[in-house]
Amino acid sequence: EKLRVDTYLSKRYKVIFWNDDKTTFDFVVDCLTSIFNQPLQNAIKLTIDVDRKGKAIAGTGYMLDIAKTKQNQVMERAKQQGFPFQVTVEEE
Repeated sequence: EKLRVDTYLSKRYKVIFWNDDKTTFDFVVDCLTSIFNQPLQNAIKLTIDVDRKGKAIAGTGYMLDIAKTKQNQVMERAKQQGFPFQVTVEEE
């Protein structure tokens, strides 16, 4: 039983932002700064990566519930603003 808990607690997850043709640069920067607490310059760099490379890692080292919460916050904000923005959570 203890091993299962330790494994659950030791797994870490990353949150990935994916490029699309509709979501604005400003929206992505805002999500990175307000939800992921990225400094503005880093948020701009990551947003450029999303645009040029097709994706970027918004944050790493999260427990699954935290990663999913952040994913849901971004997806809900995107839905409210009419963007088709996609965000995924993957194990590190």
